[in-house]
Amino acid sequence: MNPTLLTTGAALIAGVLAVIGVQLYASGAAQRAALITRLSQTAGEAADGGAGRRGRLFRGLDRRIRRTALGRRLELRISATGLAVTPGEFVVAMAVTVTVLWIAGQALLSPFFGPLCGFLGLWVALGFLNWQRQKRIERFINQLPELSRILANATQAGLALRMALSLAADELDAPAGDELERVAQRLAVGSSLDDALGELAERLPSRELVVLVTTLVLANRAGGTVVSSLRNLTETLEERKETRREVRTQLSQVSLTAYAVPVIGVGSLLLIDNMQPGALDRMTGSPAGQIAVVVAFALYVVGFVVIRRLAKIDV
Repeated sequence: MNPTLLTTGAALIAGVLAVIGVQLYASGAAQRAALITRLSQTAGEAADGGAGRRGRLFRGLDRRIRRTALGRRLELRISATGLAVTPGEFVVAMAVTVTVLWIAGQALLSPFFGPLCGFLGLWVALGFLNWQRQKRIERFINQLPELSRILANATQAGLALRMALSLAADELDAPAGDELERVAQRLAVGSSLDDALGELAERLPSRELVVLVTTLVLANRAGGTVVSSLRNLTETLEERKETRREVRTQLSQVSLTAYAVPVIGVGSLLLIDNMQPGALDRMTGSPAGQIAVVVAFALYVVGFVVIRRLAKIDV
């Protein structure tokens, strides 16, 4: 047989196979990307509490916000709260809150207090988001002992860790059930266990969850049994849960003081203006009075932050 013809035929066959392989790879990559996008949208709707089913508002604004770095961080923070809102809806609601408080401050107090009330509305909106996020993290932490127990029982029964996570997602209520469902969906589309659990720890940051995630990741990499580790971790999480409850009860009065101090200050301003109509206008009519008001508000903010820091004890 002619070597030239043989070489040419082999080269043609190799080229055809290479083209077919590239086409198959591109098709598979496109299908995988589409599946990830569809599952991500489904998970986002579930995290929004059905926002997609009820019809989203401000879709154009929402898409533009999600393209920015701040928008992506805001989306991650909202997804950790479990609120039925999108980033676009939250931004619009925050803008309306700031505008209403700005106008109310100008009308009820004095024109100088309009911007201060507007900034107060911005702080309240972001604080409400952080408060909801922290509440969900606390509920998730309280479910961690039960989660660890379910994983230990499932792995002891012979189930793989991925199947144990899916089982826990079905057994647990929200927020643990919803978050583990998102982890299971990420694993179903080919994500590694490290990445899926890492995203979970990023959405709901806490020491307890980091310990659990680290235990699961190390056990998955080593390939050994995780039953004994999870049993010990369950007991530790139960003890930490009780300790956190006791600390929170002991510091409840201090936390209440942090909110009472600025409320008393603002209430005093309203009382003065009610007793002497026009007092706030006269007070803020000079640069010295405006500086005094700004300094007073800044001191209230500093006092609030300091009291909250003193009342925050990491257990």
